[in-house]
Amino acid sequence: MTMAARKADFGANHQPYKMSFTSGGLFLNESVIVAELHVVGEDWKVTLSRALEEGATSLPKAASNRRTLREIVNRLMTLTEDEIRFFVSGPGRQEQQHLLWIATCRAYRFVREFAVEVICDRYLAYQLDLPLESFDIFFDAKADWNEGLASISDSTRNKLRQILFRMMREAGVISGDNRIQSTYLSAQFRQIIEATDPTDLAVFPGVAIEGGSL
Repeated sequence: MTMAARKADFGANHQPYKMSFTSGGLFLNESVIVAELHVVGEDWKVTLSRALEEGATSLPKAASNRRTLREIVNRLMTLTEDEIRFFVSGPGRQEQQHLLWIATCRAYRFVREFAVEVICDRYLAYQLDLPLESFDIFFDAKADWNEGLASISDSTRNKLRQILFRMMREAGVISGDNRIQSTYLSAQFRQIIEATDPTDLAVFPGVAIEGGSL
């Protein structure tokens, strides 16, 4: 088992596969607005209701607006209060995108495992190109033993692939031409993530983590 595969055993390996990331991307601007509306200690359902009332997105349809905000909250609620404060304090757009990538990996076991088992393994092997087929191969391998994934339609799977690659580009994990990129994380960013779970850094290629490096 490779180091990257071992890292996938941390944290999210018993989480069910939720696959609701079928629209948008990281939603950076909208996520900042929602995070700013969140009151420390309150239930995120209350934050969601407030975001809906105040129109935190510019989507014209109510159904799309609700779906997008629910998706944003689903990710933000994985962050600690310290991480939320860091997120809204203006650390810089790139670090905000990095934090949203971590939140997405925490919210979605499939995304985390793809980041660790595919992206970081390819990085370690100096295979820096990330073809679209890598998603299909990974998805098929997981679907072989998971009925929920196996039941997903081809059209939905293609949409999931499209959105995942978009999120990875926005997070700086891959380039515009789908090349895996080393990730620079500031000392402050690393400190705040390591305070929660240092293994979360394993979702970034080329980033050293406690007990080893990727």
